[in-house]
Amino acid sequence: MNLAIKDIRHNIGRFALTTVGVGMLLMVVMGMGGIYRGIIEDATLLVDEIGTDLWIVQRNTRGPFAEVSRVPANLVHRALAAPGVESAREFVYHTIQREREGKLIRIAVVGLSWPTDKGEALPLVAGRPLAQNHFEMIADDRLGLKLGEQIRLGKERYTVVGITENMIGSSGDGLAFFTVSDALDIQFDVPGEAVRLERQARYARGTLSELGRKQPALTETAFLKASEIPAIGPRQISAVMITVLPGTSVRTVASTLGGWSDVSVYTTTGQRELLLKGPVEKVRRQIGLFRVLLTIIAGIIMALILYTLTLDKLHDIALLKLIGAPNRRILGMILQQAVLLGVVGFGIAFLLGLKVFPRFPRRVILTNDDLLQLAAIVLMISVLSSVLGIWKAMRVEPNEALAG
Repeated sequence: MNLAIKDIRHNIGRFALTTVGVGMLLMVVMGMGGIYRGIIEDATLLVDEIGTDLWIVQRNTRGPFAEVSRVPANLVHRALAAPGVESAREFVYHTIQREREGKLIRIAVVGLSWPTDKGEALPLVAGRPLAQNHFEMIADDRLGLKLGEQIRLGKERYTVVGITENMIGSSGDGLAFFTVSDALDIQFDVPGEAVRLERQARYARGTLSELGRKQPALTETAFLKASEIPAIGPRQISAVMITVLPGTSVRTVASTLGGWSDVSVYTTTGQRELLLKGPVEKVRRQIGLFRVLLTIIAGIIMALILYTLTLDKLHDIALLKLIGAPNRRILGMILQQAVLLGVVGFGIAFLLGLKVFPRFPRRVILTNDDLLQLAAIVLMISVLSSVLGIWKAMRVEPNEALAG
């Protein structure tokens, strides 16, 4: 006869409600761990998926994902001339926020180096890669855009030709992939009135300068597009991605490129570490701290629950001692109930999590290692939390059964 099972059957309603409560608490602990993993995965996803060896960024910056980086587009040609470089690609990255169907939508814009990179390597679940240099985009399903839908960004409308899955930026925003030229058009778009005022300001500065007074015809260039004025540099990109030749040392190429005084060079591993130690470091630490605190709270609550359940059985425990039941049988009953409470609670947490976590705004990633670690922690908490109940049960005298 198993006393733990008999007691649970006798109080099945209370035990069921208790396990559901413990399960929901463990679900929160499990969710915190999943959010922690999701933050790391989202922060490094784009760096890992792009598949490049080196990143050339603006001097003394930490790259396009950590802060603003601006390098000239002709840096691609300089990089190609360096020994050991197989290919060099332009890269643009920035975040925009627009309104769609009355709701705000945040898009992490990624510029692909057309025609070298058309997005063939992206994990498409629908549609196709980019087929032309302008007015097409590949969007992640998290953005809610449909295949074939057109969205206005800046002065142009872009058609969604491909849909990806789980392509998310470090801030949790869905990624959208354009050609570099389109990504720059979106980034540097300004209203027509602002363009007109800037041209008038350029004209005024030209007429006031000595060169403008001596050569009035030069001031007429102020009304040209900025890209057509030699004195004004072209729009700058965020970074240049480098792939080294097979058999060539990445460190050697990085050392060569890092000698240029206007740029900084990072390996993919270095860029990944900068992301984890920079923009997401505080979030990671905060989520990790919450996870530890919730685990401790879960242990305390389980200990109090088992202690309360033991208090309700004091008369029964005294009666068992009076009829000669050994202490190990009483201890086993309390310990078995504690373990069963933890195991059933963990199962409820896992099943509820499978239904609830996909609805979270941030990705919740549950790995097998994390689940096994949490299961071991729950088992340990169950055993330790039973100590309080066992201590109370051992203090019960057999003659207390006669008093009740």
